[in-house]
Amino acid sequence: MISKTAEYALRAVTCLAADADRPLSADVLAEKTKVPRRYLTRVMQDLATAGLVSSRSGPGGGYELAHEISDLTILDVVNAVAPLERINSCPLGLTSHTSLCPLHAELDRAYAATEAAFAAVTISKLLSSTSSIVPLCEDTE
Repeated sequence: MISKTAEYALRAVTCLAADADRPLSADVLAEKTKVPRRYLTRVMQDLATAGLVSSRSGPGGGYELAHEISDLTILDVVNAVAPLERINSCPLGLTSHTSLCPLHAELDRAYAATEAAFAAVTISKLLSSTSSIVPLCEDTE
C-alpha cells in the first residue's frame, strides 16, 4: 500500500520520536530501524527538505525532529517522501471519460480513506499506544 521509502521514513521518524532527548546519527538510525544506511540518508534528506527533521553535523550531531510529535501525522511523513497519488482524471487519457469511471472512482475513494486514516494518527499516538509491542524495539523481558 505504501512505498518502501515511506515505510523507511516512518521507521526513522518513529525512532527519532522515541529517542527525542538527543540527535541520532545516520549510523544509529540505520541500525535501529534496519534501513540500509545509504537509503536512509536519502530518506532523511527528503524529510529535511520537507521540514520534518533537522540535522547537525559534527560531534554530538545527527538528526532530530523539527516538529512536536503531537502535531506530526503518518500522512505528513508519507507525503514528505512518497505522497499517495489521488486519481483526478482518467489515468488512461480517454477523452470520453469526462469524469472518473467506476473503477477509478472506487480506487480514488480508497486512496481518500487511506489519507484520512493516516492523517488521524499522530506519531505521539503511535508511541503512546497501549499495545504491549513497542515500535522498533525487541522485547527484552
